[in-house]
Amino acid sequence: MAVDVPRGSRTRLFGALAIVAALVIAGLFIPRLLASPAPGASTPHSVWVIVMENRADTSIIHSKSAPYLNSLIRQYGLADDYRALVHGSQPNYIALFSGGLQGVKGNETVSLPARNIADQLEAAGETWRVFAENVPPNCYVGATATGGPDGPGTYARKHEPAISFGDISSNPARCADIKDFTSFDPMAANFELIVPNLENDMHNGTTLEGDDFLRGFVPRILASAAWQSGSPLFITWDEGKAQGDNRIATLVIAKGVKPGFTSRVPHTHYSLLHTVEALLGLPCLGQACKANTLAEFFPGKLPGPATSSP
Repeated sequence: MAVDVPRGSRTRLFGALAIVAALVIAGLFIPRLLASPAPGASTPHSVWVIVMENRADTSIIHSKSAPYLNSLIRQYGLADDYRALVHGSQPNYIALFSGGLQGVKGNETVSLPARNIADQLEAAGETWRVFAENVPPNCYVGATATGGPDGPGTYARKHEPAISFGDISSNPARCADIKDFTSFDPMAANFELIVPNLENDMHNGTTLEGDDFLRGFVPRILASAAWQSGSPLFITWDEGKAQGDNRIATLVIAKGVKPGFTSRVPHTHYSLLHTVEALLGLPCLGQACKANTLAEFFPGKLPGPATSSP
């Protein structure tokens, strides 16, 4: 049955539709539409990423020196064809945080102008933390620091990417979100990057010492309400062997992951960043836009295709 719409109402309706059409053509509505979750998908409260150091996949998978990590692999998931981007620590951390190497080739001190995931999260009204073991407070920009309220050990700036972005290091309110382990709270933010010290991350310590550290630390995340409700934890390594194909293990620890699931889909650190952004409904950054996600671990749960971040 036809409904008669008064002339004035028709004029206002057509005008509104014309404005919406113009905005869509201009691209102003597209990012939000593409970043929204797929039908039936839920957006995690949090995503955690723990980055360990300098171990090839063969040094972890089936290793008697990593019993706890292998118990997690059996219970949750493993990306078995995952490669770091380059050899050298800092460039891999920078890429994980910003979607690009940003010209960083080694462990030099840098202050980068690039957009990063912290910028994205704040723009979306979400929160972030970097928990770096033994990092001093008050926007510390030194290369290393030893000891502190969270115990013995050595902090290395090259493993903590947030402080290398000028819009964070120059802003006391923002770099206050870089905290030591005494402040660790798995419910503190939507995205949490966790950086153990040189002794606990396997850089200076042994594989078994790093495994023991994770045995004591990871259950704090798994006991949180966010993880219990489906938020994922990723454990990865910055790089593998000094020579070779740079293959590393990356664990996907989430309630919905089929126990023992092993993916042989090729992935890199850009894939992990893209995955974190997609899970949190953010657009992708830089090279992450060209990378796949770890979608095989989250069937039907990842948001739709992300758009590049301005």
